[in-house]
Amino acid sequence: MHYTYVIESGKDGRWYTGVTSDLKARLQSHLKGQVRSTHYRRPFRLVYYEACLSEADARRRERYLKSGRGKRYLKQRLASFFSDRG
Repeated sequence: MHYTYVIESGKDGRWYTGVTSDLKARLQSHLKGQVRSTHYRRPFRLVYYEACLSEADARRRERYLKSGRGKRYLKQRLASFFSDRG
């Protein structure tokens, strides 16, 4: 399985979208500051993920979720997440 995931920075509230074949290990890498593109934005929390059978499908989904239409999709999909935050 390959995963497309979205994490939210506790520092600035911004999202990072990525792809991995080991979601738990990748999340730990982000939390420990081992990912150069996100180490200065810690802490993080996982807010969304999807599983795909192929890496190509996961990368395609990542590109979509990073687009304007994909971001709108996520905000709609996570509407209860946003409303629970106040």
